[in-house]
Amino acid sequence: MFSFIANHKRLLQFLLALVVVPPFALWGIDSYQRLGVSAAEVASVGDIKINDNEFAAQLRAQQERMQQVLGRNYNAAMFDTPAVRNEILENMISQRLVTQHVVKSRMLVTDDALREIIMTTPAFLVDGKFSRELYVNVLKSERGERGEGGMSPEMFENSLRRDLLVQQLSSAVGEGGLVSRAIAREWARLAGETREISTTKLASSGFAAQVKTTPESINAFYQSNRGRFEIPEQVKVEYILLDGDALASADPVTAKEIETAYEQQRGLYEVKEQRQASHILVAVKQGANEAEKAKARAKADELLAQAKKTPAGFADLARKNSDDPGSAEKGGDVGLFSRGLIAKTFEDAAFSMKPGEIAGPVESEFGYHIIRLTSVVPGKLKPLAEVRGEIEKELRKQHAGRKFAESAEQFSNLVYEQADSLKPAAERFKVPVRDGGWVTRAGSKIAQLSHPRALAALFSDEAIKNRRNTEAIEVAQGTLISARVLEHKPATLRPLEEVRQEVVQLITQKESAGLAWKQGAERLEQLRKGETITLPFPAPKPFGRDGGAQIPPQVVEAAFRLGGSKLPAYAGVELADGYVLVRVSKVVPPKLDENAEKNAQSELSRSMGATEFRAYLQGLRADSKVTINAKALETKPAN
Repeated sequence: MFSFIANHKRLLQFLLALVVVPPFALWGIDSYQRLGVSAAEVASVGDIKINDNEFAAQLRAQQERMQQVLGRNYNAAMFDTPAVRNEILENMISQRLVTQHVVKSRMLVTDDALREIIMTTPAFLVDGKFSRELYVNVLKSERGERGEGGMSPEMFENSLRRDLLVQQLSSAVGEGGLVSRAIAREWARLAGETREISTTKLASSGFAAQVKTTPESINAFYQSNRGRFEIPEQVKVEYILLDGDALASADPVTAKEIETAYEQQRGLYEVKEQRQASHILVAVKQGANEAEKAKARAKADELLAQAKKTPAGFADLARKNSDDPGSAEKGGDVGLFSRGLIAKTFEDAAFSMKPGEIAGPVESEFGYHIIRLTSVVPGKLKPLAEVRGEIEKELRKQHAGRKFAESAEQFSNLVYEQADSLKPAAERFKVPVRDGGWVTRAGSKIAQLSHPRALAALFSDEAIKNRRNTEAIEVAQGTLISARVLEHKPATLRPLEEVRQEVVQLITQKESAGLAWKQGAERLEQLRKGETITLPFPAPKPFGRDGGAQIPPQVVEAAFRLGGSKLPAYAGVELADGYVLVRVSKVVPPKLDENAEKNAQSELSRSMGATEFRAYLQGLRADSKVTINAKALETKPAN
């Protein structure tokens, strides 16, 4: 029971990723069917629908996670491209295929296994022991399955049970990727190999004097590369933003609201009584007969007598006799726990004992337990002063969401109905009309104007020819933008006389690089024939396959493509600014031990397993009717 975590480290790594940086939520079949049917359908997997509300929630969740990771470097437009939107949808489809199969297969995660995993998940531990308070607080900071803030333990545990079922399936399929030790050894040798490499370069700048340009060559280059000399199409714009946070700032949270929320949600701030115990387990295998049970019970009675005779020696007795390896090495200590998170019979016994008391044998599905209660941590209610800031922050978020929801439709209607000016909407919502400067189809310095849907709207005929406001576009969660084109400049070709020097420079760069490549290839041929050349090679340095910042990746790749049987070996690499001659003077194999080979075997097996799981998903997809509404996917998701 308590050693479950020690035997499932891979699963725990997966779990920790769920808690700390949750992947796209894995929805249950019943959850899909309870969702509103009014939203537009983006895709369907058999009878299960994916509507645009779900899709929008997943997109927003991904954007927010990336915003947390990238901070000031975050640009919402980068994460709302057709490629990203399609990837998110494909993830959702795969999740539903797997979840659907799990449900049909009647796979199961027991309550005891679920408790064991939760109580030993690192994200919920304080000083190595499970903390109910931390557990609740971590969940409150996470997003629920529909993207809403905060999760209750019940919500998390239901979601976790589904995730574990899916993990069971993916592990069962993926573990079929078997790799022989011989192949793993060769892979590890190649991956860990280093080579002593030296390079010398024929820089293209050294050949520039040999390049001659004529009016004819200049004109020919200009005509065949007109796109390089175009000034792109541009629009000068103004815009307004409707921001939920800004709206909420005009409606501050009151002390009364905070007090009311505290009283209504007292359960969130209650820390349940916790107990810490140690135990000695005499295991009984499943299906044991009465004689085997009696033998185990007799051993438990004997251990109980020894423990009561010498209470101070309980830890040593557990180390030597407990069949629970996870706790035995810690003297039987199972850490802190509250009601509902451990086997029922064990829990009932522990909560009826006094600190220092030893009791048993207590029977559970795992066998017989001798229990010693170590300590009791009384339950308590956090005072309002301690959680005031947390409550106020949550209420501000609620204010922002409510204000945004109340205002979004009116904002959208105003910019549409009074489309010849942004001022009516700006005056109604007390926001400034801002200067957006010049914007090209490639984007703007202003992140909101670089959003793909904003750019598409700005360069539409409606915006350019009729000078009408764009529709209200959600460029981030709780943020709408509408913009208006003030001036339009079509793409223009800069005249040849204006760019003549630039053309000459480009021709010189191209042709001098060609001359360097030609001479470099000749030098390479001489080296391979054993001839001496005037270009010196510096002292070699060791490099692995990752190369590092000191050497271009193309050079490393060329060096490791060379055979190692006849050294020195030579290669050549064409770069934009010249030609690099590469010499490999020594191949150094890695020092491999049994652990390195096993690690390589595991890594290759995981890679093969992942490939097999992808193939398995394709099979599930082939057996299910999957449809995608591409048009709905391209439109703005409903809110």
